[in-house]
Amino acid sequence: MRLGIHFMNFTLPGQPATLAGILGDTARIADDGGCSSFTLMDHWFQMEQFGDAHDPMLEGYTSLGYVAGLTEKMRLGLLVTGVTYRHPGLLAKTVTTLDVLSGGRAMLGIGAAWYEREHLALGVPYPSMKERFLRLEETLQICKQMWSPDEGPYDGTYYQLAETICSPPPIQQPGPFIMIGGSGEQKTLKLVARYGDACNLFAPDPSFVEHKLDVLRGHCDDEGRDYATIEKTIIYGPDPLEDVDAFLAVMETYAALGIDEVKIAPKAPDPVGWMSRMVSDVVPRLAAL
Repeated sequence: MRLGIHFMNFTLPGQPATLAGILGDTARIADDGGCSSFTLMDHWFQMEQFGDAHDPMLEGYTSLGYVAGLTEKMRLGLLVTGVTYRHPGLLAKTVTTLDVLSGGRAMLGIGAAWYEREHLALGVPYPSMKERFLRLEETLQICKQMWSPDEGPYDGTYYQLAETICSPPPIQQPGPFIMIGGSGEQKTLKLVARYGDACNLFAPDPSFVEHKLDVLRGHCDDEGRDYATIEKTIIYGPDPLEDVDAFLAVMETYAALGIDEVKIAPKAPDPVGWMSRMVSDVVPRLAAL
């Protein structure tokens, strides 16, 4: 099993002046230490479930461009891009730019968006959940068309593009890796089966994840998609360093279910020190599962 790093806490000593150095050092250690991906949130305010809306938060794609210049191997993306925040044609161009400048390491992580407060605060339209999911599917279609030889128009219900030119094209072919985040059984996992290269599931316990994977397998059967071609990832909350042996025992159960990667957030106030311990104490043993 692989380790992905999800950097989500910018409430760190000395910020804002120290944030670039801390983010960069954490990413470099993760890259050198064998971590497989490095993701950030697509939020403009810190999540209220995690902290306070006034806590520091950096814009995701700008930050990934900075990380791309400091790393060489890890896949880079947002976990996950809110579909409401960027016009899909411009989003496809943004992810393409990240892919070109990172040497083919960009990931389009995407979801239906949910944080109503930041939408209303910053003047971003916040349509109904039904409409957000419909927009999500059109956005996936547009991105795939932008990354294909087809430069013709796109005429959807919510988006109309006269041309879908994307030059230079992404280095990854047929396009950047697509991860669709969320565990919704009727919509999200169906979109994974139809468009995604990976899913990302919350992992409160193995039985929950096992059920969601069974649902995904059923959608793959309906779509004529090979379930094995989809990368299965989870995001996990507890700190592995509190009990490495116990963490690895739990991960062994997830690995047996077919989970390929676990994503974990570095812990404040010292994410650099935490990352150093993870690559020495956890990554090699996790890779053996």
